[in-house]
Amino acid sequence: MELWKGLAVVDLVLRPGTADDAAECGRICFEAFAGLAREHAFPPDVPSPEVGIALIEAFLTHPGFYSVVAEFDGRIVGSNFLDERSPVVGVGPITIDPAMQNRGVGRRLMRDVMQRSAERRVPGLRLLQSGYHTRSFSLYASLGFVFRETLACMQGPAILRTVAGLTVREATDADLAACNDVCRRVHGVDRGGEVADALKQGTARVVEDEGRVTGYATDLAFFAHAVAETTTGLQALIASAPAFGGPGILVPASNSLLLQWGLANGLRVVQLMSLMTIGLYNEPAGAYLPSILY
Repeated sequence: MELWKGLAVVDLVLRPGTADDAAECGRICFEAFAGLAREHAFPPDVPSPEVGIALIEAFLTHPGFYSVVAEFDGRIVGSNFLDERSPVVGVGPITIDPAMQNRGVGRRLMRDVMQRSAERRVPGLRLLQSGYHTRSFSLYASLGFVFRETLACMQGPAILRTVAGLTVREATDADLAACNDVCRRVHGVDRGGEVADALKQGTARVVEDEGRVTGYATDLAFFAHAVAETTTGLQALIASAPAFGGPGILVPASNSLLLQWGLANGLRVVQLMSLMTIGLYNEPAGAYLPSILY
């Protein structure tokens, strides 16, 4: 039977994901990221099948995420997600079974989430991709994504210091509006859905200057973001973290002050990534750390 016609997969079926897909999609997520990382001699973003399954299960069961699963000949061969918790949406993770990569599955999965975004009339669509994976960069660029920023994924020991004049504390529900205001001032849009989730999980922190909230972090981790009016405020949030979750935090390379400060405080660059966007994008009017979802 002819399986491929050029780069278009024949008989590929796309359908919504369900919780029952977590085990297989999670396995593919691990194998896809691990295989790619080994190929380029980098540590994998997803360290084990168990982590991959837990990650995908969380996305499949969260009402704020859209999911699409690709099947070929009755077998799951890939999946993709949209983080729809806030006005601007984030793509990923998109993962393809290693045996089916470079055959058009990824393009079909990307077009599906882009169509979903168009139907919902979202103002902007964003993603991050590993700098060493040139094929994915080419795919996203060919689909209309614009490169915006190089990000340094940084990991290392907790800094555990305070910054003079600034106070970092655990965020409460009463801080949600102030956090959204900070994000709007820096990015032009808020990420309130993600902040609300972080408040429920108890991972959100705020930084205050003379009692006024000037920045926040949903956590200091790969799947978390932070925003502050100034780099100093962001340094205070980073320095207060007991650890940096997952592969690390994502520091915009253009923020030389923050990057050099991180290096001077024992953090190391694990890999470089690219932030790419379609639609609404404002040059940040402050300091920020994106999450791997955007």
